[in-house]
Amino acid sequence: MKVGFIVNPIAGMGGKVGLKGTNGVLEEAITRGAEPVAPERAIEFLRKLKENMENRQIEILTCPGIMGENEAEQANFPVQILPMNIGKETTAEDTKAAVKLLIKAEVDLIVFVGGDGTAKDILDVMQGTTEVPVLGVPSGVKMYSGVFAVSPRDAADVVLIFADKQAEIAEFEIIDADEKAIRSDTFAVKLHGFLKGPFVPMRIQGSKQVSPETIDEKENQTAIARFIIEEMQPNATYILGPGTTIKRIAELLGVAKTVLGVDIYKKGKIVLDVDEKRILEEVKDWRNTWIVLSPIGLQGILLGRGNQQISPKIIKRVGKQRIIVVATKSKLQSIEGNILRVDTGNTEVDDMLKGYVKVITDYREWRLILVQ
Repeated sequence: MKVGFIVNPIAGMGGKVGLKGTNGVLEEAITRGAEPVAPERAIEFLRKLKENMENRQIEILTCPGIMGENEAEQANFPVQILPMNIGKETTAEDTKAAVKLLIKAEVDLIVFVGGDGTAKDILDVMQGTTEVPVLGVPSGVKMYSGVFAVSPRDAADVVLIFADKQAEIAEFEIIDADEKAIRSDTFAVKLHGFLKGPFVPMRIQGSKQVSPETIDEKENQTAIARFIIEEMQPNATYILGPGTTIKRIAELLGVAKTVLGVDIYKKGKIVLDVDEKRILEEVKDWRNTWIVLSPIGLQGILLGRGNQQISPKIIKRVGKQRIIVVATKSKLQSIEGNILRVDTGNTEVDDMLKGYVKVITDYREWRLILVQ
């Protein structure tokens, strides 16, 4: 089997530094101290793939330098290099050129490491021209599109299942957010089209589902918020993740809250739209600090999508026992397999978070849900 492999080396760099994306703000992300994310995700995928290939014959064609060759060298994975030139700083045009070469080489599958923007670049080339299936290794900030595996390790499993001809081929929505709108806290997404890709249950994340704007949903959010507020400790610090349910908590507390950012609440005051660095500066007592999260609708991902500001370093300091998870009943029902998932980029932290967690679903109501 021939697999095309493309790495977008800047994907995800805007996450921890609170930029909600990287498109058009790479220099600002670097100024804020952002570090590359995609290379390590690519290496993790390749290592897992190599460990489990057994007798399967999988040939990988990839891009030169930082778009695949370097990661393959570090993973000690033999590859063929595509005949293309890339600059010190890569662009969307490099991704598109690579896709064209991979189609010409008649690969059986294209695997890319990136986010929604990278998926859209691939769609722009492939739409209406080829049926080559595509699989995303998540490395962006938001990843609302359905073509992504849950994690790099899951992506490796999907490739192996696809090689064994055990994966169905499905059409996945390619959705990209308006990052300028999101940075001003306005949720604006657009469906650009569909890409075919291998579908393996519980390994592919699916598209994000937007919370319904219904009276029942709002009443459920309010009931959850009332219960959370009653249980809050007056001197504790609360790191509030994105989402409309968590915004409702802030509204009942009488403070502002970004819908799409991470904020810190303590003693009636709020610090808005914080990044990893600001969280580390603001929190003084980690033993009295709590994280409040809501999973992404349908995908069920709790950490690692749109809330990378809450980094593995922060999660370790807070601990699993002081993570509060909230979800309305309709959101919980929408999640595939009724299972939550995490993809923090740190396998030790991911493993720490696995197991059952209490999810608050209404006023003084909760359910035990498996995180895996």
